Amino acid sequence: MSSHYLFAHLVRAPLIILATALMGSISLITAFWDSDGRQQLAVARVWARMLLWIAGARVKVIGLEKLDPRGSYVVCPNHVSYMDTPVLLTHVPVNFRFLAKEELFKIPFIGGHLRRAGNISVPLEDPRAALKVLGAAGKAMKERGLSMLVFPEGGRSESGELEPFKDGAAYLAIKGGVPVVPIAIIGIRDILPMHSSHIRPGPVTLRVGDPIPTEGMKSSDRTELTQRLYDTIAAMKREGL
Repeated sequence: MSSHYLFAHLVRAPLIILATALMGSISLITAFWDSDGRQQLAVARVWARMLLWIAGARVKVIGLEKLDPRGSYVVCPNHVSYMDTPVLLTHVPVNFRFLAKEELFKIPFIGGHLRRAGNISVPLEDPRAALKVLGAAGKAMKERGLSMLVFPEGGRSESGELEPFKDGAAYLAIKGGVPVVPIAIIGIRDILPMHSSHIRPGPVTLRVGDPIPTEGMKSSDRTELTQRLYDTIAAMKREGL
């Protein structure tokens, strides 16, 4: 390991911790009067841009013109790194909230903050309860004009290859009557691999696919929609950086 690389690593990690603590504190304070989560999302976007700058991630975005910033979507990216979230917060302009596993909402302070910001927890271990939550989230999207961001793999991929998709994202989109947006994030695993704390600067491509409409679809169509979503993201990933 070169002295330059070691110095850069020793500087980047503390800066990321400092930026996260600072912006997290600001977001927690903002949560006391931000009833719809918009201001907390704005704070999160500033935090995300800070992290990408510190990490030295050079992000190229392709296909952003396919999204209406005022539209409602279920945004579905692949997931290989903790740095996926800063990339998405920085470059996806729609008013989205996260659909995340219930365990995150049980963490002291963080869980309450996530809820106040309008993010939604899903009890993955209870399929019946999960469907109920997804149905309610779909209704909320219709009523509030929100988008939801869902990692359809359900977690980060160990290998970097696309893992099988769960059908929750498709079910949510059908219930909400909104399009599904396939997104491929390429190169981010080289910036911060899973199970690593070593951050390496480099190029990243975020590729936005054509929104897939769900008008006229029924809940029973979610398997077919999930497969179409998977195939689309897999094809976009193959295009590379």
